[in-house]
Amino acid sequence: MEQLHQEDLIRIQRFRLMDDDFFTKCLDGNIPCVRLILRIVLDMPDLEVIEVRTQVFVENLLNRSVRLDILAMDDNGRIFNIEIQRTDKGAGAKRARYNSSMIDASLLKKGAGFDALPETYVIFITEHDVLGRNLPLYHIDRYISELGEKFADEAHILYVNGAYRDDSPVGKLMHDFSCTNAADMHYDVLADRVSFFKESKEGVAIMCKAIEDMRMEAYHEGREEGREEGRAEQTRSLALRMLSAGKYGLEEISDLSALPLEEVRALQAEQFL
Repeated sequence: MEQLHQEDLIRIQRFRLMDDDFFTKCLDGNIPCVRLILRIVLDMPDLEVIEVRTQVFVENLLNRSVRLDILAMDDNGRIFNIEIQRTDKGAGAKRARYNSSMIDASLLKKGAGFDALPETYVIFITEHDVLGRNLPLYHIDRYISELGEKFADEAHILYVNGAYRDDSPVGKLMHDFSCTNAADMHYDVLADRVSFFKESKEGVAIMCKAIEDMRMEAYHEGREEGREEGRAEQTRSLALRMLSAGKYGLEEISDLSALPLEEVRALQAEQFL
């Protein structure tokens, strides 16, 4: 246990704001940090954030749900979703579209008119230049193609290139997101928060508890995956026994075993090898 604790302490020192778990912990309920980030990436120097929530679960009872890193609201009722994405795959265009749609679905109350939907921003801060044009920012909005005019649905998507570096506010901000040492950061409000979680006794204890919680969550997910693998093996075994009996059609085996028809055919082919 002591060795594990020491490893966790080393891990904490390696954390950066570009690591989503550390990012959400640092920004949890922290209006000044979120306000700074939004003012810079949106070029809105007067923006005032009034609410910040982290790890917001937006449930879809019939299909895929999402967990949002940061969900914030300003004094004009605009909604901002900030996501950290270290892998290019996690920042795909349709992921941004889905986040935007899920936020809309969660905000509109039953019986409310569609005009009640607030203006929304889905912001991906990516470790790499996902869109590959060497720009610091990529603003995505809907347009009326024939007119070249914006379609005023007030739904915006923004990609922030985490690899971008220069002396502009965005370049300095992305530098700070990659720092492991608070002393190397440009923006004091972010440096103070990072310093708290890396250097203070209270902050380090919070991070150690967060790491332990993640470890336990991974353990339970692993056990569940093991049970799923066990059930999958039982399903495969049932299908094989039915194939060996020689009295069931492939579609019937698929129905009774709940194994996809293509997999039943593949099992049948294996029997003749």
